[in-house]
Amino acid sequence: MSWPLYQVDAFTAEPFAGNPAAVCLLESDAEPAWMQRVAAEMNLSETAFLRPGAEAGRYGLRWFTPTVEVELCGHATLASAHVLWSEGRVEAGAPIRFDTASGPLAARSGADGRIWLDFPATPAEPVDPPPGVLEALGAGGGTRWVGLGRLDYLVELEDEAAVRDLAPSLGPLGRLGSRGVIVTAAAAAGRGYDFVSRYFAPAAGIDEDPVTGSAHCTLGPFWAGRLGRDELTGFQASARGGLVQVRPRGDRVLLGGHAVTVLRGQLVQ
Repeated sequence: MSWPLYQVDAFTAEPFAGNPAAVCLLESDAEPAWMQRVAAEMNLSETAFLRPGAEAGRYGLRWFTPTVEVELCGHATLASAHVLWSEGRVEAGAPIRFDTASGPLAARSGADGRIWLDFPATPAEPVDPPPGVLEALGAGGGTRWVGLGRLDYLVELEDEAAVRDLAPSLGPLGRLGSRGVIVTAAAAAGRGYDFVSRYFAPAAGIDEDPVTGSAHCTLGPFWAGRLGRDELTGFQASARGGLVQVRPRGDRVLLGGHAVTVLRGQLVQ
């Protein structure tokens, strides 16, 4: 047996930037243990598995890191929509619906080639920082705010340089009981984006994720409140880097970005 398999760089218009995801097209349900082994073999932050639904343009979607299944993933959903359109599985520009562990998600194509995802908002509420987390981040006295959303802790630092310069101790971050830790700050003056972030999720087998769409479900409401705007651009300052357009809409968040296929092949067994 064989299954079509793609590698797509998401939240970038150029190859070898953004966040790479594997996308595997299935014809029917597969065993979770098998999908987990495939994701470990791909060894990317997420591998997406798509299964056709009962109606055109509707797919079941699951996401696996190399070590665990996750309940929400932005960049692999963006990559999945890109594959379905570019490979002719869904008519170009037609809306796509995904059935996932986080409920129904949607993707649509923008006029400029950008893909827009309709995701649940996961706003963070202020909390006392867990013991040792700020020390593990190396954030020191520059912490402005700490909150906890449905999936992740959110830590605001004093400026963009502090976010970029972090060299955290990952062991303690993997024992927090959350999926991961988002670290953010307002963008420095003159940047082409509004805020900057980084994302660490060692508990999910991802030391640092290159560009995390689902983290922007928390970042979007946070920065919309801070900046008083409902259209924002975030830059995730990993080694690869990537831009995420963010439009908070009440209990939903629209996430926009480009994607490019870098590999087509067959997964064989």
